[in-house]
Amino acid sequence: MDRIAIVTGAGSGIGRACALALLAEGWQVTLLGRRADALQGTKTAAGPAAAQAHVQPCDVADATQVAAAFDAVAARHGRLDLLFNNAGGGLGGKTADLVTPEEWRRVVDVNLNGAFYCLSHAFRLMKAQQPMGGRIINNGSISAHAPRPGSIAYTATKHAVTGLTKTAALDGRPFDIAVGQIDIGNAASELTARMAEGVPQADGSVRPEPRMDLQAVADTFMAMVRLPLSANVLFTTVMATKMPYVGRG
Repeated sequence: MDRIAIVTGAGSGIGRACALALLAEGWQVTLLGRRADALQGTKTAAGPAAAQAHVQPCDVADATQVAAAFDAVAARHGRLDLLFNNAGGGLGGKTADLVTPEEWRRVVDVNLNGAFYCLSHAFRLMKAQQPMGGRIINNGSISAHAPRPGSIAYTATKHAVTGLTKTAALDGRPFDIAVGQIDIGNAASELTARMAEGVPQADGSVRPEPRMDLQAVADTFMAMVRLPLSANVLFTTVMATKMPYVGRG
């Protein structure tokens, strides 16, 4: 039987790397994201496994679009075995007084509301299907534990994702739904390119930070994915070894 996955934010960075890892192991993967061209790039990058990749443009901040995307997966495959709740974003270095209500809502809509919309539809499918159950992995962040300067919207939502993970993990037990979280620090991607030049530190200085290859994230993610549903990695942290996390702040 085919194994069916959804990856949000699959058009670049961590989402693309993890989607490609799933495809390489034979999964059928629906690629969710706002930009169809970026999702098509992920599909093309899968090479011989591209036929297993299904492009589904979707803004996870829009509950109606999320419902339609999950309905499309149900119609195409009849079940869902894995959701990687990965889509997210931030604002850059802004203190609270500089964040507009519109900016705040956009980060909350994507990072928290979008994660909830996708998780709720995954629960719906996983509870109804036979055999029942599946796995949900939320992308947290080092910022789910310790903030960077000027990251109030991003950090608040990532702390909230931790609460989402804990509660969903508890609520999923009767239905064989395993929910876990991967907290990632300084994965090398377009979003973290500026770290090589220097980013603000808690002491007010600006310093470069080490980054790690995206493959390390994909390998950690796949270790969670490969577990039987009787086992769950509730939280795991993968980070550049020398990044300033322990002791940050």
